[in-house]
Amino acid sequence: MFRTRIVNPILPGFNPDPNILRVDDTFYIAVSSFEWLPGVRIYQSKDLVNWEHETDILTNQVDLRGNPQNGSIWAPQLSFSDGLFYLIYTDVKSTKRPFKDSHNYLITAPSIYGPWSEPVYLNSSGFDPSLFHDTDGQKWLLNEIWDYRMTTGNKSAGIVMQEYDAKNQILIGPVYKIFDGTELAKTEAPHIYRHGDYYYLLTAEGGTGKGHAVTVCRAKKITGPYELDPEYPILTANDKPDSPLQCSGHGSIVPTPLGNWYMVYLCTRPLLGKAAILGRETAIQEVHWTEDGWLRLADGGNGPLVETEIVTAEPVVQRKNTNFRDNFNQVLEKEWNTLRILANDSWCDLISRHGYLRLYSGDSIQSLFDHHVLAIRQKDFRFRTVTKIDYNPTTFNQMAGLMLFLNDSNYLYAYLTHDEKRGRVIRLMKCKDGEFDLSPLIFPIGAGEVELQVVVDGPAANFYYRMDGKTVWQQIGEPQDVLFLAGGFTGNFVGIGIHDTDRKAGSYADFDYFEYQGFDTI
Repeated sequence: MFRTRIVNPILPGFNPDPNILRVDDTFYIAVSSFEWLPGVRIYQSKDLVNWEHETDILTNQVDLRGNPQNGSIWAPQLSFSDGLFYLIYTDVKSTKRPFKDSHNYLITAPSIYGPWSEPVYLNSSGFDPSLFHDTDGQKWLLNEIWDYRMTTGNKSAGIVMQEYDAKNQILIGPVYKIFDGTELAKTEAPHIYRHGDYYYLLTAEGGTGKGHAVTVCRAKKITGPYELDPEYPILTANDKPDSPLQCSGHGSIVPTPLGNWYMVYLCTRPLLGKAAILGRETAIQEVHWTEDGWLRLADGGNGPLVETEIVTAEPVVQRKNTNFRDNFNQVLEKEWNTLRILANDSWCDLISRHGYLRLYSGDSIQSLFDHHVLAIRQKDFRFRTVTKIDYNPTTFNQMAGLMLFLNDSNYLYAYLTHDEKRGRVIRLMKCKDGEFDLSPLIFPIGAGEVELQVVVDGPAANFYYRMDGKTVWQQIGEPQDVLFLAGGFTGNFVGIGIHDTDRKAGSYADFDYFEYQGFDTI
């Protein structure tokens, strides 16, 4: 056996709420997708060291149009039993306090690639559902329970469990309250594992921010009573302000064929100690079982580690390649995501102009319904993105270009549009915490294709344009502070889009290529 040095996070960029599963010799990690589609991104690995984006599961099973910012698909859980993959997920329709409309569903498939069944509705009492398959054939659904009567801001009131009848696809029997949580509060993300004589319950506590943590309980009987680990939490960065990894929590565990155990968990890397612009990422650490039957981090502490080791059967070298390019040849690369709606032929046309992607316009950049944007995760603190666009707007309400986009309240958008006096122009708009700002600078451009570029270096971004590959890049406005593109439950995206508030599908833009080049190294 070999011990391979790795650097966390193993999944950089917006990859929160990781749930890990091993089937035979293959490991899978499912992560939350929130309002971005396709939903529930799946990463795959043979060695726990190097991970590849393998597939995405949720497509036409969900309707996310109109869902609120930071809502939609939360905390998916992937399991395998009886020759089937089971996926449990929450679709959050409203987060307006004191209530939370969070609907839990189950789908199954014989392969990680599908075909996936139609969703089975389970319940709406709370989010972060998971399914446990016991050795006696029983299946149990767990979820956080939301109690609107609680006077605190977060109203997570503990963990409940109910049996699931797979044959009839319904929940049956009594609902058991198995854990009230600790003083860390905000108890959620339950997972049950059976090891030795005990059932072990892993939960996240402390909220998904600075106080995030992983807590462990155990019981001889699945319905309890559950005994709290006397040395909880097993993982937290709350008391470790100097740790490069913060907000660590929401863990799940897996055994390897070699007999080692590992926990994946979410974490952040605040830029300049301030803003987690990359969102919540996924890290991994080895854990072990003590002689008295408790789970501990293998290094002896209870904090996240940037550098750690993975035991492998063969020598392995960790590699991270965040680069991406799409030349738009007939099929979109699978890295792309869209907001609340799927990319389809009605607005993403790869046929009409060979080697180009023709995007037809949708709603405004702040729409929660028909926002026509294609974007990928920002995975590096330092990166460069370039695209080439052919677009001939005829009104000021028609616009297409390159954007940095956190959500409908926080974005930067360099775009081509029309000005009544100057004709075709390039402008820059910004929205920060819901406050909109349109730069007064206007850059007239002649006819022809335009290349747009954004270069991000830590907290600063610069947008550029040029009319052909031979001319010098011209800067679009002043350098932009991008620290505001952090927060919420997601991470920053970089993408292309087209908008027309005169008329839906009132214009189209042809994109020749899109390229993302990351400059961070491990």
